[in-house]
Amino acid sequence: SQPSRFATVKRRPQDLAAILYTSGTTGRSKGAMLSHGNLASNAATLHHYWRWRRGDVLLHALPIFHVHGLFVAAHGALLSGSKTIWLPRFDPAAVIDALPQATVFMGVPTMYVRLLDDERFDRRSCAGMRLFISGSAPLLPETFRQFEERTGQRILERYGMSETIMLTSNPYDGNRVAGTVGLPLPGVGVRVVDDLGLACGPDEVGGVQVRGPNVFSGYWRMPEKTREEFTDDGWFRTGDVGRFDANGYLSIVGRSKDLIITGGYNVYPKEIESLLDELPGVRESAVVGIPDRDFGESVAAAVVPRDGARIDVTALVAAVKGRIAGFKVPRKVLVVDELPRNQMGKVQKNLLRERLAAD
Repeated sequence: SQPSRFATVKRRPQDLAAILYTSGTTGRSKGAMLSHGNLASNAATLHHYWRWRRGDVLLHALPIFHVHGLFVAAHGALLSGSKTIWLPRFDPAAVIDALPQATVFMGVPTMYVRLLDDERFDRRSCAGMRLFISGSAPLLPETFRQFEERTGQRILERYGMSETIMLTSNPYDGNRVAGTVGLPLPGVGVRVVDDLGLACGPDEVGGVQVRGPNVFSGYWRMPEKTREEFTDDGWFRTGDVGRFDANGYLSIVGRSKDLIITGGYNVYPKEIESLLDELPGVRESAVVGIPDRDFGESVAAAVVPRDGARIDVTALVAAVKGRIAGFKVPRKVLVVDELPRNQMGKVQKNLLRERLAAD
């Protein structure tokens, strides 16, 4: 019933386009102010970087309260004039039924795990697909490998935030490295620095800072918080901890707020989670710090067993002890049916920390 012609409202690049609220997994949610210039620059970059083309069909099963589904997926299809198959929610069976009519799919890691649980998801169902993209939460290297074995395709993992939209991506043409979020996108600056603000070398862990035309102007009605999150030379402190490898690929180690300081030593949960996830019978894990009278904080872990598996906590701790320093070994391990997650698949470590501390 709407008219086929309309007058485009004139907007400047710096004009406010949207306020996106952060996921709030580590604290109170904040409203990130994104401009038309932020959105347009990122959409144009991804249009070329991911090789969007006429004839593409986007299979959309993401929620649209988040940049992943609302902007990254939708803008890609709009800029290329592509058809979109819009699902009201993620349902593995519905996605598999629609795959033969699609060429591009974007999901969070949990979605890919659920698809792999369905035996109908195989090379034949994915024969017409050219691109599977993952983001919003870390993709386990094991999921990456299982996906390639089952479908013959490699998931393209990328990294972004509500405040910046997309920042890095594994290449469309080139090596997609499991456990990394790829290379900085064209026009986007990404650096990893130590506590003094000095650049870290390859494989050195530090704070991830970014700048570029995609980076937001600040938080809605929070000027002090905005000033706090930007450096004097204009880089945005993402709050993520990461490292570059020798080839320039970025890996995210975790959130700075998730850093555990036990007895004066720094512990990055991702390192321990990677070890736990490799153990027999473990489907996934999450590591947090909980209050400790002697050490300030101690390492605690929640572990989800694979279907039908029984986790022997004593054996699990013993297996980890031989591979990492003693202060990193979990002092408490809780076996749970599932990890608490928000709707984007991110583990809500604040809730997990409360449960482990109280248990």
